[in-house]
Amino acid sequence: MMGLMQDWPLRVSRIIDHAAKYHPDRRIVSASAEGPIVETTWRQLREGALRSAQRLSRMGLAKGDRVGLMAWNTARHLELWYGVPGAGGVAHTLNPRLSAEQLVYIVNHAADRFLAFDPDLAPVVAAIAPRLETVERFICLADAAHAPPTPFDCAPWDAAPADGDFAWVGGEEGEACGLCYTSGTTGAPKGVCYSHRSNVLHAMAMVQPDMLALSARDVLMPVVPLFHANGWSTAYSAPMVGAGMVLPGRDLTPPALHSMLERGVTVTAAVPTVWLGLLDHMRREGLRLSTLNRVVIGGSACPQSVIEAFQRDYGVEVLHAWGMTETSPLGSFASLKPEILALPEAERMAAKLSVGHPPFTVDLDLRDDFGAPVLRDGASRGRLVVRGPCVAKRYVGAEADATDPEGWFDTGDVATMDGLGYVRIVDRSKDVIKSGGEWISSIDLENVAVGCPGVLEAAAVGVAHPKWGERPVLVIRPDPAAPPDAARVLDHMRPHFATWQLPDDVLFMAALPHTATGKLSKRDLRAQLEQMGYSLPHA
Repeated sequence: MMGLMQDWPLRVSRIIDHAAKYHPDRRIVSASAEGPIVETTWRQLREGALRSAQRLSRMGLAKGDRVGLMAWNTARHLELWYGVPGAGGVAHTLNPRLSAEQLVYIVNHAADRFLAFDPDLAPVVAAIAPRLETVERFICLADAAHAPPTPFDCAPWDAAPADGDFAWVGGEEGEACGLCYTSGTTGAPKGVCYSHRSNVLHAMAMVQPDMLALSARDVLMPVVPLFHANGWSTAYSAPMVGAGMVLPGRDLTPPALHSMLERGVTVTAAVPTVWLGLLDHMRREGLRLSTLNRVVIGGSACPQSVIEAFQRDYGVEVLHAWGMTETSPLGSFASLKPEILALPEAERMAAKLSVGHPPFTVDLDLRDDFGAPVLRDGASRGRLVVRGPCVAKRYVGAEADATDPEGWFDTGDVATMDGLGYVRIVDRSKDVIKSGGEWISSIDLENVAVGCPGVLEAAAVGVAHPKWGERPVLVIRPDPAAPPDAARVLDHMRPHFATWQLPDDVLFMAALPHTATGKLSKRDLRAQLEQMGYSLPHA
C-alpha cells in the first residue's frame, strides 16, 4: 500500500515563497553595490528574485544553464540565489579571491553561459574574460549609473526590463539548483552540484535546535561568503524560518563587522580568523555586543581562547561546526547534549572544541585503511566517512561515483568518535594546507615550484600560525650548480596563485625525506622542521 499524500516537490522557490507569505515584513539590512546600506523585506526580496528570473529568461537562459555568480553578500546576490534556479538555471558561485588561472578552469569546466558580477569585481572578470570559452553574456550587478566601463561587452543589471510578472519554472526536485567547486586540494577543483531537494533538506537540518537553532526571532548575519561551500546554507535557512538578515557586503574589516553586528544581529557565522580580528578590535576599543548571542565557527579548528573570550567577555555562545563543500556543507555541530551538560566545565569545553555530532540527514562513521569500522570509543582513529541525502555522490564531469559501494564518501579527515557521536578531527589524510578557512593545495604549489630553474624537488607543508591556523612553507632541494634564491622561486610562482596561497617562507635543504616507495614523506619533513625549532617569520 502506498501513501496518499500530496506530491509537493521540494524546490527552493518554495522557501522564498514561504518567507514572503508568512514573514513578509521581516527586515533585511544589506550593503549594496551602489554604496549605501539599504533595507528590504522577504516580500520585496521575492519580488526582486522574480524580476531577476524574468530578466535572465528574456536574456535567453534555458533550463539547466549555468550562471556564474561572482558577488559579495548583498540582497541583490540573494535575489539571484532564488532568481537563477527560479528561472530553471543553476547558480554557480565563484570565489573572486582565486587566481585567474583557477577561475578560468572552473568557469570553463562548469560551462557557464552567463557570468554576473559585482561592479568592484570588474577587473577580476576583465582578466579572465578572453579565456572563457562558454560565457555568452556578462552582467554587472549594478544599475547603469554605477556599472563601470569594461573592455568586454557587458550589460548593467537594469538593462533588461522586468516587472516581476513571472512564474517560477517548475520541475523535479532532483534537478540541479546550485554549483560550487572545491578549492582543488588534490589537483584540479571539483564541481559539487546541489539539487533543489538536497538544498531544502539541508536547510531543514541546519535550523534544528541542536544545530543552528534558527527561528523567526533571530537576525542572521552570514560573514562567511555565499560563494563558500553553498553559503553554509544561510541563504536558505533564514527565509525558511522567517529570520531577519544582515548582509555585510565586501567590507569585512573588524570595525565594519562590529557596526553591522550592532544592527540587531543575534546569530553570525564565519571562520576563526574573522573572530580573532574582531575580538582584538573590540578589546582595544572597549566595544560591546548588544544583541549577538551565538557565533558559528567552522572552516578550521576553533581556538579555545576564542570560545572563552566570547563567553566570558561578551556572553556569546560559540558553536563549533564541521562540514565541507561535498556535504552542502553541514556535517556536525558542537551543541551540548544532556550527558555533556552534566559534566564539569573542563569536560564540557572538550565537547565544545570537538566538531560535535551530526543532525538527522547526516550519517558519519570511521573506517580503517581496509574499510573496516573503527570503534566509537573517543580514542580510536579512523578515516571519517559520511553519507546522506545532502552529500555528493559524484563530481561534475566525473566518470565514476565518489562514494564506495555502501554510499560512503571519504572526507579525507582522520578523526575519533565517541559513543554520543561527538567527532574530533585529529589529522588529515591528504597533505592539504588550511589557511584562514581556505584550502591550499600542496600538490599545486609543488608542481609549479619544480618548474622554476634550479629547483630539483619541492615539498609544501602547513606550519602553525597564530592567526591563520596554518600557512604554507615550501622546502626545496636546489640544483647545486645553479641554486635559485627564495625571491626567484616566489616570482616564478606568483602568476599561478592568488597572493594568499603563496608560501610564507621558502627553505632549502640538500635532501628531502622519502618513503620506501620513493614518495616524499611530509610526515618526516614536518618532524625535521619541528626538530629544527622552525617557526614562521613574522608569525
